[in-house]
Amino acid sequence: MNSTMQMSLTSRARRTSLHRRFRLLCTGPLSCCSPRPLRNPQRPLRFKILRVLSHPALASVTIDTQKETEVPTSASNAYMKKNCNVLALVVLLLASLAASQDASSALKPPKGAQVAIVVFEDLQCPDCRRAAPLLEEAAKTYKIPIVRHDFPLPMHNWSFEAAVIARYFDTHSKQLGNEYRDYIFEHQPEITAPTLRGFAEKFATDHKVDLPFVVDPQGKLAAEVGADRDLGKRVGIAHTPTIYVVSNKTQGKPFVEVVDRSQLFQLIDAMKRE
Repeated sequence: MNSTMQMSLTSRARRTSLHRRFRLLCTGPLSCCSPRPLRNPQRPLRFKILRVLSHPALASVTIDTQKETEVPTSASNAYMKKNCNVLALVVLLLASLAASQDASSALKPPKGAQVAIVVFEDLQCPDCRRAAPLLEEAAKTYKIPIVRHDFPLPMHNWSFEAAVIARYFDTHSKQLGNEYRDYIFEHQPEITAPTLRGFAEKFATDHKVDLPFVVDPQGKLAAEVGADRDLGKRVGIAHTPTIYVVSNKTQGKPFVEVVDRSQLFQLIDAMKRE
């Protein structure tokens, strides 16, 4: 490559670099959510170039130092603000629809049942322990099923592990898993994080079931517990136990939350009549 060609390429590269700097100076940096340059909404953009570009290849290029340019931005800002508001509304509507769909899928009786009790519970929760016998009594009285969802609370230090072990017993039979849950409620005041495994081993021995040293080697059972908890969050669960009486009716509200547990039987009666 001869020296003349090399100088030409070098001049072109520098001229391109200067043009880019000039364009950035005129327009400003770009915002992360819009291709438009950032502007001060309180004052139009004004700029003046007060010198001649010094590179020899651009010696003839000058900028009119007296010319002033204004770029109005009020309309574009209003347009962007309106679009952001619309987008936020759409996101809220979609989130509300998703929560409604989750509630509709979770708060319904099992196939073949007209009415059921649905409960989101934490095995370390004292109030869940107190509610469990009442729910069992109602289920036996009305011959309706109880659908139990795991909702381990973050302040409890062994409830998540207990729920994972319950899922292991569920793999043998759902009845065995529910018996284990009731067993944990029965002995809840005595259980601590270090002693939980011992109580689970005793339950397994009494029911002639092997309890492996690693209950959930692949994390599948923990994922199921986490999915149940996430479902509860989407439904809007804020405390445990949260109890619903649900039905398979297609008109009206197919579920009602049991806020006052002394009204549980009346709510079941009302749901069965509708």
